[in-house]
Amino acid sequence: MDNIILIGSLASLVAGLATGVGALPVLFGRRPSQRSNDTMLGFAAGVMLSASFFSLILPGIGYGTDIYGSVPIAALLAGVGIALGAWLVAWLNRVLPHEHFILGLEGADPGALPKVWLFVIAITIHNVPEGMAVGIGFGGGDMANGLTLATGIGLQNAPEGLAVAVALLGQGYGRGRAFWIALLTGLVEPVGGVIGVTLVHASAYVLPLGLAFAAGAMIYIISHEIIPETHRNGHQDEATTGLLAGLILMMLLDVILG
Repeated sequence: MDNIILIGSLASLVAGLATGVGALPVLFGRRPSQRSNDTMLGFAAGVMLSASFFSLILPGIGYGTDIYGSVPIAALLAGVGIALGAWLVAWLNRVLPHEHFILGLEGADPGALPKVWLFVIAITIHNVPEGMAVGIGFGGGDMANGLTLATGIGLQNAPEGLAVAVALLGQGYGRGRAFWIALLTGLVEPVGGVIGVTLVHASAYVLPLGLAFAAGAMIYIISHEIIPETHRNGHQDEATTGLLAGLILMMLLDVILG
């Protein structure tokens, strides 16, 4: 048990560090165009969408079928998990003060909380479910599925990290500070990873629900946050192309690594 928890936690840490890797170009004066930024975020959405189905929902239904001996019950349980995951992120969006770079201020009254922390909270709401997905993937004891999820989440974290750093530059932050804040947003993923791997490893009955829960949280983020932001600047074609590329790449990774 301890080894599985350690592996899942470390894997989510590595995936989170990819956020900092993606933000590295800002230290060297490179800023992608808005078109490139929207394309890369579309790619991240595609990876998350593909991972939600191929690495979380479908395996969850498979585990549920083995445990309960019924495909309909397993599918119904997956539906409940998806709804709960989406509900949790929606609830966090309402009760936590946070600010998106394009959508603006959301949630509770931030009071005197510095604007930079509002951005950090917004990205944290995104990244904790992603860390949970990696942890849950390993918690079920399927190393191949966990590795696929960690690889996919790491791949989509890189463009997210760059987008965060570039947006912070646009808000007047220095290059070094923008990089470190972007890295910080990725370092919350191990928190989700530890929670996810511990819960599902404690009981096999939690695994089907946990996989679907993580998928629901990520699908909500894709629909509510990422896709709307990538379609606000007239680059929806590029963003959709990026989404399809990310979805196909993650599908291939799931087949090859799984």
